[in-house]
Amino acid sequence: MLKTLQNILLRRSQYCTSVQNVPTASDFVSVTRTVREPRQVWVENFDTPEAKKLEILELHPQVFAAQPRIDIIHQNVVWQKKYRFVSFAHTKQRFEIRGGGRKPWPQKGMGRARHGSIRSNLWRGGGVAHGPRSPTTHFYMLPFFTRVLGLTSTLSVKLAQDDLFVVDNLDIPVDDPKFLQEMIDTRQWGPSVLIVDESDIFPYNITAATEQIPHVVMMPLYGLNVYSMLKYHTLVLTKDAVQRLQERILYQFNRPDGKELRKKFRVSQ
Repeated sequence: MLKTLQNILLRRSQYCTSVQNVPTASDFVSVTRTVREPRQVWVENFDTPEAKKLEILELHPQVFAAQPRIDIIHQNVVWQKKYRFVSFAHTKQRFEIRGGGRKPWPQKGMGRARHGSIRSNLWRGGGVAHGPRSPTTHFYMLPFFTRVLGLTSTLSVKLAQDDLFVVDNLDIPVDDPKFLQEMIDTRQWGPSVLIVDESDIFPYNITAATEQIPHVVMMPLYGLNVYSMLKYHTLVLTKDAVQRLQERILYQFNRPDGKELRKKFRVSQ
């Protein structure tokens, strides 16, 4: 490409009267692909009510700076609400209703419409045709990468709205819920807080303190979901949880069997 460009410049120089009018290679600006810069967030302490800035942590832009797809977030929320919902509405069919074994009147001779049972669907108190039968599940499965993009979109929205905070660990000096509530009020973390750690074994003090505060909930990293992140105002992640979260999501985007996961979900798979 560079040799071709030089040949063109040499040919044009033969027809130019002045050397100053000859374009050079620097005049041609190469178009490069724009790459999003990594996001940065402060790592705060967790042992005092006042926040102390410990270090700056870089967040991967593919996880924490994704395009906020509101439609994908909505699909994830609807899916999470429906897959755990079971309808117990139930109506009886004619064979389940008590009585009605005798023919109500003779077939002929009475001038009345012919009926074989008072539990027919045509009668009041009879069976119901095509009524709801319990239990009825509303389970369905979203495409795999729709679920992954739901996580990245929600995490990016939380970070952009300044509702995502990173702490070094979850060790607090006392198990008093007043200490934790004072920390939330001092740092202005909002009316409800979701605390996420890499492991499902939390320190004793933070566990005892959050049991008495209904608007503060702890969750392991493998249970992080779109609905919970939207339900709670502030999302607090530990440093280990952020690193593990980035590793898992980036693996999903670059896994070798990605084409197989894009296929339609089958219950038997």
